[in-house]
Amino acid sequence: MTRKDPLDQQSTGLLKADIEAIVESRHADPFSVLGVQQVGDTFVARCFIPHAETVTAETIAGKVIGALDCLDPAGIFAGPVSVRKQQPICYRARNSGGEWIVVDPYSFGPVLGPMDDYYIRQGSHLRLFDRMGAHPLALEGVDGFHFAVWAPNAQRVSVVGDFNEWDGRRHVMRLRRDTGIWEIFLPGVSAGQAYKYEIVGKNGELLPLKADPFARRSELRPRTASMTTVEIAQVWEDDAHRAFWSKADPRRQPISIYEVHAGSWQRRDNGEMLSWDELADRLIPYCVDMGFTHIEFLPISEFPYDPSWGYQTTGLYAPTARFGEPEGFARFVNGAHKVGIGVILDWVPAHFPTDEHGLRWFDGTALYEHADPRKGFHPDWNTAIYNFGRLEVLAFLINNALYWAEKFHIDGLRVDAVASMLYLDYSRKHGEWVPNEYGGNENLEAVRFLQEMNSRLYGTRPGVMTIAEESTSWPKVSHPVHEGGLGFGFKWNMGFMHDTLQYLKREPVHRKFHHNDMTFGLLYAFSENFVLPLSHDEVVHGKGSLIAKMAGDDWQKFATLRAYYAFMWGYPGKKLLFMGQEFAQWREWDEDRALDWNLLEYPLHEGMRRLVRDLNGTYRRKVALHGRDCEGEGFEWLLADDRDNSVFTWLRKAPGEKMIAIVTNFTPTYRESYRIPLPVEGRWKEILNTDAEIYGGSGKGNGGAVQATRDNRGNVSASVTLPPLATLMLEQDA
Repeated sequence: MTRKDPLDQQSTGLLKADIEAIVESRHADPFSVLGVQQVGDTFVARCFIPHAETVTAETIAGKVIGALDCLDPAGIFAGPVSVRKQQPICYRARNSGGEWIVVDPYSFGPVLGPMDDYYIRQGSHLRLFDRMGAHPLALEGVDGFHFAVWAPNAQRVSVVGDFNEWDGRRHVMRLRRDTGIWEIFLPGVSAGQAYKYEIVGKNGELLPLKADPFARRSELRPRTASMTTVEIAQVWEDDAHRAFWSKADPRRQPISIYEVHAGSWQRRDNGEMLSWDELADRLIPYCVDMGFTHIEFLPISEFPYDPSWGYQTTGLYAPTARFGEPEGFARFVNGAHKVGIGVILDWVPAHFPTDEHGLRWFDGTALYEHADPRKGFHPDWNTAIYNFGRLEVLAFLINNALYWAEKFHIDGLRVDAVASMLYLDYSRKHGEWVPNEYGGNENLEAVRFLQEMNSRLYGTRPGVMTIAEESTSWPKVSHPVHEGGLGFGFKWNMGFMHDTLQYLKREPVHRKFHHNDMTFGLLYAFSENFVLPLSHDEVVHGKGSLIAKMAGDDWQKFATLRAYYAFMWGYPGKKLLFMGQEFAQWREWDEDRALDWNLLEYPLHEGMRRLVRDLNGTYRRKVALHGRDCEGEGFEWLLADDRDNSVFTWLRKAPGEKMIAIVTNFTPTYRESYRIPLPVEGRWKEILNTDAEIYGGSGKGNGGAVQATRDNRGNVSASVTLPPLATLMLEQDA
């Protein structure tokens, strides 16, 4: 190989400084020097191909257009080529080991256009997930992948991966200065290849390799690279499901959610996690049989650390590799929809982990997070907080919500840790937080983000709902944005969960002194559209399982939990139950092992499962139990103040439907001839009794019905047998 002095090669127009900058990985704009460049009246091809000894330039069709000279043994070649205009070309490189073809990425123009720049600068680009990240593309007849990443403060950004020996000198990207986005089209890159971004910060420092924020697939942990992947090619068969929910008012539909950690619901015999297809074969039929309307997954976007349960995500756009390829998740959703089951994802836009391959200090500056730790660092979780005041960050998050709804047809997002987003002083002491512009503790930027996210999602994805995990009394969480609300469809009722579980932990003899724990929630039950959550948060970190929380001996624990479930299913609000609690798992949930399914061999556990199945069925069939879940007209107290007997009785109703009375006895005392007020005379059928023997109860009850009569004062009531620690549902007979 003959090396020529570039200073003597005037025909190449390539300066020695440029060569040194490329070889030493310092050149920030190789598009200005590599590829096909016009020098005077001549077109010159310049390339950087390590390991090559000779290089010939060819057209894409294989026609030889010039032999290039070696200007530097590191792999710099240049020479005149016989082309009439700038066009894509390739190089035939040779060394002692053979020859290979390299299509020149620097001979292609940009892919992103001025309209992309315009909407990105505005923060209103709603198709970023189709433009950013890595996407397969046929450009000017050449197949490859287009890469785009936002790093406005970087000196240089390169794509590195299996396809270029992770050499950051070889595929330095083009900077779009108006937006701070770097892009490049790489011919020949195929699906299934690992890649990251090599970034040089504004001060010249080489940063740790970064995963792609918009990656749609990632390597399986502990590896952390992003993966090139094709577009989802799912044949969707869920038109009927989506059409129904796009027209329905979810507040007036039965919604019973089975909350699932996909990695530990069940496992293979060898302890490995199930794939999406295996989960579909087992979980979907189970939920159909159990009568749940929705499956809610703890976060499934890529995350590095199993014990975080997915709540510390490093890949918001990538379904985790733990369960297989992204297409597997699409197949799961399609299968669920075909049998009428909705899929909700836990979504974490509040914070992100500080793993070096993630978003933190992405381009050498606080790009996605606040620079000030009083706003940008979360003390509870040692995570970084998104900068909600930055348009590009808002677009990144809002596009992610739209992405899951469009590409995977998900039915809803349950937004995690909303309270931590709303308050600037969340988990902070005096002096550890920065007040807003009005001196308050409200995070006005986060408020605007949530309003914008909900407006965009509800405005463009009919049938998709959002649910806020918000633990404070922030007003109008589930009210429309145009009414000053945050725009969520529903809000978790954390107060219901806290108060009722606190009550049921007490021995029955003491419950009369805490009667208010069970009635207080009705003072605010219709201020929001509520979901009643018995979630994973209640069965971790030493809290034990739900059955273990109940007071009394084993019989009382099972009876109390059965009564509680029916109390909750009769209470206004949508329902959510974490996996394993439907059959009263004794053990606290452990993300590293499957649920204790063997417990279903025992009658009390199988009885609990049957009860939850029947509760779901009754809740779904009886419109009175769900049709006005979020409206005060659907609820009426019948007996709220019998604290001495710890009895609660109310009415559920909906226009044109038969009324249903809920009666709960939270003591182990068996009561005969207990009189409850009812709105109308006649026969009331006992449609559910948690003390039935089939559920593991003692079999006490009312023989299928009670009779309501009017006394000489005009009051209507019925004499009812109240089984111990039990809930009855009585339906008005025709």
